[in-house]
Amino acid sequence: MSTPEPPVTPPPAGYGGMRGPVSGAILPVPGNAEIAIWFIVEVTLAIVAAVASDFDAHGWAVATTWLTAAYILSRGIAKASRVLEQ
Repeated sequence: MSTPEPPVTPPPAGYGGMRGPVSGAILPVPGNAEIAIWFIVEVTLAIVAAVASDFDAHGWAVATTWLTAAYILSRGIAKASRVLEQ
């Protein structure tokens, strides 16, 4: 005969799974839809730069700089809107 296993009890309220107490907002898992769209746009720009005669590597670099800056700014605004005042 073996000893029975003790019943599994869920963690108390205020705990995020088994990680410990949650003291604020839970951040999303890395890898979001915005970065996927950004990557698709970058690939599209690279293809256009390779095919078009008036859109060269310099134009691709400038477009990439502006798109990256806009992406970082938008992520900062999105995260700032979720800041919890303590």
